Amino acid sequence: MAKKPSGRKDAGKDAGAPKAARPGARSRDFLPTRDDILRYITENPDKSGKRDLAKAFSIKGENRVWLKDMLAQLQDEGVLEKDRKRLIRPGALPPVTVLDIFARDQDGSLLARASDQPEDALPIVVSVKVSRNGPTPGIGDRVLAKTFATHAETGPAYTARVMKIFEKRNDAVLGVFRILQDGTFRIEPVERRQPELVVEQEFRNGAENGDLVEVLPQRAPRYGLPRAKVLNVVGSLASEKAVSMIAIHAHDIPHVFPAEVIADADAIKPATMAHREDWRDVPLVTIDPADAKDYDDAVFAEPDTDERNPGGIVAIVAIADVAAYVRSGSALDREALKRGNSVYFPDRVVPMLPERISNDLCSLRGGEDRPALAVRMTFSADGRKIRHSFHRIMMRSAARLAYSQAQAAIDGAPDDVTRPILDTILKPLWAGYEVLKRGRDSRQPLELDLPERKILLKPDGTVDRVIVPDRLDAHKLIEEFMIQANVSAAETLEAKKQGLVYRTHDAPSLAKQEGLREFLATLGLSLARGAQMKPSQFNQILSRVKGAEHEALVNEVVLRTQSQAIYSPENLGHFGLNLRRYAHFTSPIRRYADLIVHRALIGALKLGPDGITRAEEERLEDISELISATERRAMAAERDTVDRLIAGYLAGRLNDTFDARVSGVTKAGLFVQLPQFGADGFIPVSSLDGDYYIYDETARALFGDRTGKGYQLADRVEVRLVEVAPLAGAMRFEMLTDPKPLPGSKRSFHKAKAQRSRVRASQPRASSRNRRH
Repeated sequence: MAKKPSGRKDAGKDAGAPKAARPGARSRDFLPTRDDILRYITENPDKSGKRDLAKAFSIKGENRVWLKDMLAQLQDEGVLEKDRKRLIRPGALPPVTVLDIFARDQDGSLLARASDQPEDALPIVVSVKVSRNGPTPGIGDRVLAKTFATHAETGPAYTARVMKIFEKRNDAVLGVFRILQDGTFRIEPVERRQPELVVEQEFRNGAENGDLVEVLPQRAPRYGLPRAKVLNVVGSLASEKAVSMIAIHAHDIPHVFPAEVIADADAIKPATMAHREDWRDVPLVTIDPADAKDYDDAVFAEPDTDERNPGGIVAIVAIADVAAYVRSGSALDREALKRGNSVYFPDRVVPMLPERISNDLCSLRGGEDRPALAVRMTFSADGRKIRHSFHRIMMRSAARLAYSQAQAAIDGAPDDVTRPILDTILKPLWAGYEVLKRGRDSRQPLELDLPERKILLKPDGTVDRVIVPDRLDAHKLIEEFMIQANVSAAETLEAKKQGLVYRTHDAPSLAKQEGLREFLATLGLSLARGAQMKPSQFNQILSRVKGAEHEALVNEVVLRTQSQAIYSPENLGHFGLNLRRYAHFTSPIRRYADLIVHRALIGALKLGPDGITRAEEERLEDISELISATERRAMAAERDTVDRLIAGYLAGRLNDTFDARVSGVTKAGLFVQLPQFGADGFIPVSSLDGDYYIYDETARALFGDRTGKGYQLADRVEVRLVEVAPLAGAMRFEMLTDPKPLPGSKRSFHKAKAQRSRVRASQPRASSRNRRH
């Protein structure tokens, strides 16, 4: 429960308070001090928006302007950060977060720390409270919990209430069981910071050479390697898909459907025409990757026949009606929420729903009747949406097409499938895309040039090659149709005052904006000041460096300036797409957020009895936090798998040289990415010869103290591969490219600062240099 602070009589002494009470405003003696504001935000992290603060301190009228200025000042100073519409203290825990329980205190209370806390950060200790009716966690468990600041001078900084216990214990680790020539057993680590472990015969638990195993590390002896015992055998590394299996277990991704879930799926009968319109004569088509196994979206477009809308079009997007089969509260639904989303690896997919649902009943196969939720949208000739309506339908796909197949037909090379529908279906679709594209160009979303790579595998699961797929108009067409359908879903539910899960992307924080502004200044570029930045301002910067030496660098830094997109029941808009409201509606087979939106539409529009329930509406915040976490988990697992596959692929190329790009800069060294493979490796700063290198955070660079030359984010360099740990996905490189002068004035600033320090101290350079650290 939020604590309402009382007014402070000494508030008028605060430097940030107004000099005199304004006419009609409360006396300045009742305005909070900086400390009052900071204390309240710390104690009430879930009620720390500007409106919450105004209400808590009874700030009204013109004093709201003072509050706005005070909060802006605190953000500029770095004392506060913006997180969606809330304000938080830097380093503070969010109201809902994932914790790892690591110990008990002297009173027996459980202690935890944030699972995603950086290793070099000062750990924030959380005291976990166990309720009688809630989950009962133990040491080693990973939990989803609500956190509450304590503000005690001693003891844990936070308390937490457990909402959910994740299945896998945190103290177990993965490794590969190895039998050495002398007959002893070792565990080869699969994590970069994990030590090698010894297993005694009595703790082997049936593991064989080459098995991927889950082990429990034991207390390390005074001498020698630490011991471990095998808990269970995950599978053999000699089998296919072993690399993705490491990531699945390392990130606690559920990958085996319980028997009751499979039974639920097998018992489902195909949907009927009840509560549906018959749209089987509408020639909707699916356009997907050539290797897709499920097809959950179909599209159609035609000219608008309304004389009042010359040049306008009607576009239809139909999405598989997963809500008809996955009912709220069922075993299928509980498992889908637990997974949150499907996870895509180069060698497999871990689906959110069983194949009976995803690849059969809900797959919009050509020529087969399938239930769907469709949105019919009308656009003017300039791409502005005039109206839209949602319908629960029965459809029959006219054709199943691949992106390249549809594009080839438009480009003049139709095949037997596309030739009969080229004039009647495909050309009107492309004409519709041209209209939607005008609206997109007018909207000006963020336009980052970041090519995606795809790993192609051999039959044995090893890497064949890495490619950058062509970005076709067919891809852009489907993308724009889906965006407009997502916008329509959010608009409809808002109009109906129906709770939903938005897909939100907040604007960059003021701190990140200032960091970007300082960085651009080193390149002679400027970025306008102001809290209300728009994607078009970033696009202007990107267009100015198009084709220039620093194009890749600026694209990378602009990307890192952006906030992370999340799911939320609160609408913050989507900054990257430059949209005021946005929800995920178009992929309910693989994202739980879309399933919730479908249920919300069904309930709000009275399209059937299987709409959103009251219980779901009350849990939208918890659901949003959970599926945001599962999305981050999937991204990390996918990235780790790519790193391991590429490291294994390059293990036989030690001492080979590669063209690379600097993808990260830290005090410890440089991360470099091999563009042809899309994988990262590391160059320790200690291996950079010829100078003492200093980390420049603003310029994203390491530069030599003596020469002023160095390496910067996005630099193209040549490197030599000197060490590979395939199972850990780790590669170490040696720099072959000489350092270069840094662009702009940043290097000159540091050089002048060093010279001033030497003059004042009248000491040798080494002493001055050491004192700067």
